[in-house]
Amino acid sequence: MIFAKILIPVDESRHSEAAVKYGASLAQISGAKVILLNCHRPVPTGLGEPNFQKAIDTATRESYAILEKNSAQLKEKKIEFKEKIIGGSTAKVIKSVAETEKCDLIVMGSKGKSDLEGLVVGSVTHKVLHIAPCPVLVVR
Repeated sequence: MIFAKILIPVDESRHSEAAVKYGASLAQISGAKVILLNCHRPVPTGLGEPNFQKAIDTATRESYAILEKNSAQLKEKKIEFKEKIIGGSTAKVIKSVAETEKCDLIVMGSKGKSDLEGLVVGSVTHKVLHIAPCPVLVVR
């Protein structure tokens, strides 16, 4: 199967870095475009100003740093990509972006940056596997 568009959700985990590596290789082989996505937690609107704006600015800065770190491999291999930062429920955001962008594949790490959260709340990867509109490649 040839892929035209690959979604790679990224965070600060080593599994995410591995997903970028695999996704970049697949994109290179198939000539696919890549979407790097970082999803941050939603900022409560009840914070009020200026706290709300400060929280948004902090989340955005952290997301840009994560995207910059992960985009190096794509730039090095001259793979066409774009970056997205969206706040919200991670699994739902991944599903929404995959649908909106008409992605052929999602490449993501098997675990995120918080193993404990996966035990308590349920793995984001597990949720994406159940709701994704396209195939999901899970990388360790």
